[in-house]
Amino acid sequence: MDRMFRVLGFWTGIFAVMFYLGHMEQTALLFFAQTGFFILLSYLKLSERMYIYVFGAYLAIFFAGFTYWTTFMMVPGATH
Repeated sequence: MDRMFRVLGFWTGIFAVMFYLGHMEQTALLFFAQTGFFILLSYLKLSERMYIYVFGAYLAIFFAGFTYWTTFMMVPGATH
């Protein structure tokens, strides 16, 4: 299970680089933070159950933040 968190770290790192190259610095910083979180977590040698709990908490925080952002922060029909 720890290898899967390294895979998550790898892909969030790839996304972070792509966001940075696309001049989306705030999003890139968010993804660099997630990359560090996943890589550090993968080396803690937790039990498989604990990895599942951490991933479930990560998903709950993401969905709550995403729902808040899309409901209250996005302006419908707005462009750059």
